[in-house]
Amino acid sequence: MADKLEKLVDELSTLSVLEAADLVKKLEEKWGVSAAAPVAVAAMGAAGGGAAAEPVEEKTEFDVVIKDSGAKKIDVIKVIRQLTSLGLGEAKALAETPGSKVLSAVGKEAAMDAKKKLEEAGAQVAME
Repeated sequence: MADKLEKLVDELSTLSVLEAADLVKKLEEKWGVSAAAPVAVAAMGAAGGGAAAEPVEEKTEFDVVIKDSGAKKIDVIKVIRQLTSLGLGEAKALAETPGSKVLSAVGKEAAMDAKKKLEEAGAQVAME
């Protein structure tokens, strides 16, 4: 069993970021689950379920998500390539897929800078 899992981990490690995201979506659809659900359950457990809420900490990590690439898709693709190490095809796929994460778990300043550059290129962007 351990060998089987190691082989699977090795194979999954060869996937690109886009392929891994695609895999997650397909598994969520097939199994009828959400990859975000365990995080929410864990957060509720850490807060003590129904216990008094602790003060909310300021968020320090953000995801930069494209909502719409707009009319200047080529400019948006160029900015995505500047912000990431993605190739042309992967950057194009990100630009064409609403809800795609351009950057994940980056600092507030980096996320705001990326959002500004993408919006200047014509994209609609959200920080989550």
